[in-house]
Parts: sequence; structure tokens; C-alpha cells
Amino acid sequence: MEFQPLLLRVPHIQRKSRFPNLTLVLAACAACIGGTFQYGYNISVINAPTKPVQSFINETWIHRYGTHIQEGILTLLWSVIVSVFTLGGFIGASVGGMLAIRFGRKGALLLNSVFALLASLLMGLSYPTGVFELLIVGRFLIGLNAGIGICVQPLYLGEIAPKSLRGAMAMGTSIFITGGILTGQVVGLKELLGGDDYWPILLSTSCIPAILQFLILPWFPESPRYLLIDKGDDIQCSKALKQLHGSESYHYEREDMEQERVAMLGVKPKKPWELFMDPNLRWQLLTIMLLNCAQQLNGINAIYFYANYVFTRAGIPVEKIPYITIGTGACECLTALTCGLLVESLGRRILIIGGYSLMTVWCALLTVTLTFQDANPWVPYLSMSCVFAFILSFGLGPGGVTNILNTELFTQPARPAAYMIGGSVNWLSFFFIGMIFPFIVNGLQQYCFLVFLVNCCLVAIYIFFTVPETKNKTFLQIEQEFQALYGSKRNAEDASVGNLSELLNTADM
Repeated sequence: MEFQPLLLRVPHIQRKSRFPNLTLVLAACAACIGGTFQYGYNISVINAPTKPVQSFINETWIHRYGTHIQEGILTLLWSVIVSVFTLGGFIGASVGGMLAIRFGRKGALLLNSVFALLASLLMGLSYPTGVFELLIVGRFLIGLNAGIGICVQPLYLGEIAPKSLRGAMAMGTSIFITGGILTGQVVGLKELLGGDDYWPILLSTSCIPAILQFLILPWFPESPRYLLIDKGDDIQCSKALKQLHGSESYHYEREDMEQERVAMLGVKPKKPWELFMDPNLRWQLLTIMLLNCAQQLNGINAIYFYANYVFTRAGIPVEKIPYITIGTGACECLTALTCGLLVESLGRRILIIGGYSLMTVWCALLTVTLTFQDANPWVPYLSMSCVFAFILSFGLGPGGVTNILNTELFTQPARPAAYMIGGSVNWLSFFFIGMIFPFIVNGLQQYCFLVFLVNCCLVAIYIFFTVPETKNKTFLQIEQEFQALYGSKRNAEDASVGNLSELLNTADM
């Protein structure tokens, strides 16, 4: 009879995991709209005003110096405007974890919106003031905003989500990134704000998501896990859990947090360099660094680069290609939504391994079809199919699951530092591929996809042999599983004792 309460809980645990509370979903949306949405939006929106901004720089140069700007200097200035976004993102990712510890997850997101408002103001004022340097400063600030957002927002989502829905909730990061890319593509059409006269307004629209976050996010609570484990505020933690999960279901999440809090007593938040020195976190750290690097170096940028060429060879008129490009953005957004529906049923491993495996196949096929593009009239259409298939495979696996694993592979003290490291690697890879990609394409032409083929294949093999399934496991269980697989014999024994103690404590309740 002493085990009867434990048996009676099982149906409740199963029933509560089916659908999230409405407040939880709205809190996630409030965090994402000013977080990773800004990242995706500002990556795509800068493509539309290329020629108008270059004309503005030339006119400003003539007004200042009485002569036309040299072509090389103009290209350099435009490259700086575009690429300084990645510099801001790298710095933002490097400090995002510290802000999340100092101000909390919610507080850091609200503070981060200030950078987006300031960036929008500066870019909007560049044209009326005739100071194109404001575009450089504005793009740096919006990159800073994106870097902090892509670090802190997944932290918030992973910590407010129940264990059974953590993967689906974490997919909000990818859904809003792809949604931001799609929105930027649509808003940048000539029929909307992509016209020559509207580019200052277009670049200022980043203020809209920031304002929405300022208005909506304060109504939702801080991360309960942060309140309990980092701040030791038991009352506010319970209040936040009730608001996010409902008064009937919050006890289950509280129990998981309490177990982690007890295990982490006396453990302070780790610094990034401390993660490199901790042998118990070696494989988790290596995994997130590899996945964040591979997310930029897997060929998705090459796919978008070659998309216009493939669409042109398929007979699509040049003036219609921007609308087809929107189709690629919609395709990626749709697959992110699909991944969110599948990640809790299929698990993380099958999606990310399957995604990279399929991308390997599409890289091989695309290399062949681009090589024999003129062999037959139907070959360009096969190339176009490969483009969409690659984007679908990326969205179903690497595009979404990478962000989930960043959250799940670490416990509370190490998680902010892990996001700082993973985010910094991601932004550095973004900058690296932007610098070398033109040389790769010019040197290898369509055979550049063979490089990405090898990369995708190696990542799939690494995940298959190294990373265990994390679906429906607590953060402590995941840490213990890594210690059992890769830790010392002593660590494995400690993990086994921890699991036994947890079972005994549950039985006594």
C-alpha cells in the first residue's frame, strides 16, 4: 500500500503531457518575437535594398567630396554593412549567458530589445541625415540583438517547458527564425517596402518585434528554474509554475526542479572556460560545438546561393524569381513546424541523423544534376527539386534539433556558459562561411557540394555513435547518462547511486 500514491500518479503524468497550457505557449511566442525572429528577419531583409543603399552611399560621397565613389570602396562599404551584423552577433552570443545570469532570462530579453530599438532608429535616420555610417552602427547593434536573442531565448524556452514537451517548445526557436526569414523576404518585395524609396523604412521595421516584446513579455513570469535554482526564490518559482502550467499540473515540474536544485547545491554558475576544464562535460561540449559549426557549414548557404541559378535554368523569368525564393522560405518554415510536431514522438536522434543523411544524398544528386544541366530539358527541374528537398531535410533535422540539444545536454549551472560557447561557434562559422564561400564556389563550382556532402555525412556518423536520445528525460538523467557512457568508473557508479536514490525517494513518498 505504501507504493499506491506512486502508482496513482502515472495516469496524471501521461495526461498532462499531451498539450501545453495556453499561457505557456503565449509566453514562448512573446519571447520568440523579439528573440530569434529578429535573427531570421535581419538576415533576409538586407538583401532587398542592395542597389538603393549603394546609390545612397554614392550620392552621399558626391555631396561630401564632389566625386563619385570608387567601385572598390563602395563594395567594401556595402560588405561592411552586411557583415558587421555577424560581428555584433558574435559579441552578443559571447555576453548573452552573462546577461541571462545577471538579469534573468526574461530581464535579459527585455533589455536586449533596447538594442533593436536603437538600431532601427539609427538606420532610419541614416537617409534624412545623409550619414551612411549610421547604417554600419545600426547593423552592428541589430547583430548584437540577434546574438543575445539566439542565446537567451532558447534558454528561456527550455526552462519554462515541461519535460514531456521540451523538444516541441524548443522548436519555437527554429520556427521563429524561419518565420523571420520568410517575413523579411515578403516585406522586401518591390510591391511592399522593397522599392527604391522605402529602404529606410524597411531597415527600421526591426523596431516592431521589439515593441511587441516590450508590450507582451512583461505579463509572463521569469523562468521558474532560474528563480528556484539560481535565485533561491521558492515563492516566486511556485507562482511562475502555476501561471505557466496550471495549478493542477505544476507539482510534477516542481519535483524535477527540486531534484536538480538539491543536486546542484553549492554549485555556482560556470564560466565558459570552466566548461573546457570539466572532464565530465567534455563530450557534451564537443557535441554542441560540432553541431553549431555544422549548422553553418552544411551547405544550406550554398543551396540559397545556387537557387537563383537553378530557377533561371528551369525557365523561370528573372522577375518572378523573388517569389519563388519566398517559396523556399515558406518551405523551411513549414518543415520547422513539422519538426515541432514530430520531435516528441520520433525523438531527437532520428530527426537529426535522418536530416543530415538525407542532406548527404541531396548534395550528391545536386552535384550530378548541376554538372549535366544542359544534357536534357528536364534536368534543371530535377535540380530545382533537389534544392527544395535539401531545404526540407535541413528544416526537419539540423535546423531545429540543434537548438534543442543545446538546452538538454547541460544542467542549470553550465547551461548559460554552454550557450555562450555554442552561440559564439555558430556566429564564427557564419562569418567564416561568408568569407570563404565565394572562393569555394569560384574554385569548385558545382563540386562545392561534395565538400558539404562529406561534412553532413561525418556529422550524422558522429551523432549516431556518440549522442544518446534525450527525449522525455530530465536534465539530470541526461547528465548521468553521459557520465555513464563517457565518464570515469567513479562517475558511472555515482550516477547509478543517484538513480537508485531517486527511486527510493519516490517510493517513500
